[in-house]
Amino acid sequence: MPTKNKELSVEQREELLNKLKKRFEKNLDRHEKLKWADVQAKLEQNSEKLWSIHAMEETGGEPDVVGYDAEKGEYLFMDCSKESPKGRRSVCYDRAALESRKKFPPENTALDMASEMGIELLTEDQYRDLQKLGEFDLKSSSWVMTPESIRNRGGALFCDRRYDTVFLYHNGADSYYAARGFRGFLRV
Repeated sequence: MPTKNKELSVEQREELLNKLKKRFEKNLDRHEKLKWADVQAKLEQNSEKLWSIHAMEETGGEPDVVGYDAEKGEYLFMDCSKESPKGRRSVCYDRAALESRKKFPPENTALDMASEMGIELLTEDQYRDLQKLGEFDLKSSSWVMTPESIRNRGGALFCDRRYDTVFLYHNGADSYYAARGFRGFLRV
């Protein structure tokens, strides 16, 4: 994951903006009617959010613009990698789950990593909206935000896409698998 100082060098900024522009132009169906120049201007005004997008990129998320909230004047970014980001896999759901593991705890948790990156886990609805833009998680799965009523009982939720259908599942929050990570969401 990128450094914690949340500042990118000029070279890192330029490289990231170029990658994002190419991805934006390659996937216009994800953000019809939006203009890259407007997105770039907004990113350049907010170095901390740009750092978060860099963290998404560095961990394999392939972030892209998936919408615009006109009321708030914010662009919506999500991880659009075909599979759950490789740099965010093999993590349990949250800190309490990690601390409850007696044997072989993972190195990190989905919620802790998201917080460190300055992003949020997708909700189930956001995950389903992402799946309308393409086919994601055909071989992997992704933790999604879990209601407290489920989490308080030791569970957590994750989603994937199989048989051309998006599935929502449950598992113990302390579980972790090489093919399960999480996808992030960021407003800029």
